[in-house]
Amino acid sequence: MDRLDAMRLFVRVAELGSFSAVAQQLDLARSVVTRQIAGLESRLGVKLMARSTRRLSLTAAGAAYLEKCRVILNLVEAAENELTDENQAPRGHLRVSVPLSFGLKRVAPLLLDFARRYPEVTLDMDYSDRQVKLIEEGIDLSLRITRQLAGGDVARRIGSIRLYAVASPDYLARHGRPRHPAELIHHECLGYAVSGSMQQWQFTVDGQLQAFPVRSRIQANNGDVLVEAAAQGMGITLQPDFIVEEALAAGRVEAVLAEFPRPELGIHALLPGNRHIPHRVRVLIDFLANGLSSPAS
Repeated sequence: MDRLDAMRLFVRVAELGSFSAVAQQLDLARSVVTRQIAGLESRLGVKLMARSTRRLSLTAAGAAYLEKCRVILNLVEAAENELTDENQAPRGHLRVSVPLSFGLKRVAPLLLDFARRYPEVTLDMDYSDRQVKLIEEGIDLSLRITRQLAGGDVARRIGSIRLYAVASPDYLARHGRPRHPAELIHHECLGYAVSGSMQQWQFTVDGQLQAFPVRSRIQANNGDVLVEAAAQGMGITLQPDFIVEEALAAGRVEAVLAEFPRPELGIHALLPGNRHIPHRVRVLIDFLANGLSSPAS
């Protein structure tokens, strides 16, 4: 195995955290993978990985070597891409992170379609609401839904999300329909889990974005749970379109305060800031942008 292949194998093992997983992915015997990594360590004269019966972790030297390997491999790929036809079908490994509910409802069908269309791409999908570390975790692309990105983020906006305040017909019959965002403080609200029960929801009033306090009777870290609580008459919740659309269509909830629009949230394709963007990543971003802009998405 040459040096570049050894680097690629080491990066794959570091990202998956398992010799067995890499062996299965590459259709190799586990002993072949462990022998290659051991050979790499012997050639470098340093321990890259700490093995135990339960987990595989990088040593300090291994973590530093991993970062350098990624830089080198990305430079090699960039050089090769400049010499190849960019119109050819993408190939290679892609690791993608997407928010849980949005990913399941909107992105999963697109990613599976992408995988069918481009069989030379291997796809590793992570569905999670946590803030991933792109470089440290070897993630090629992360979708993030937010009104404003952090400074220094490298991203492309590929879509937008609308927010709806909704409640069940039963709740509105019992408690009345709020006519102004300021009235929400007198209602049972259902919000995302934060420190304390008091939160603020933003609405546009007289052309100005304003924040209004709400008191959350029930809190959760998942919007689907909050919409179900609203559908069962437990209060008012403010959720993105992809979470509320089914309940709205079924008549289980109704939109309230529609005359006070909420600012849209952007769907951003977030990229590692320290590397060339591979052809396959650019193709995937375009594919997702087209899919998310489709009325059928």
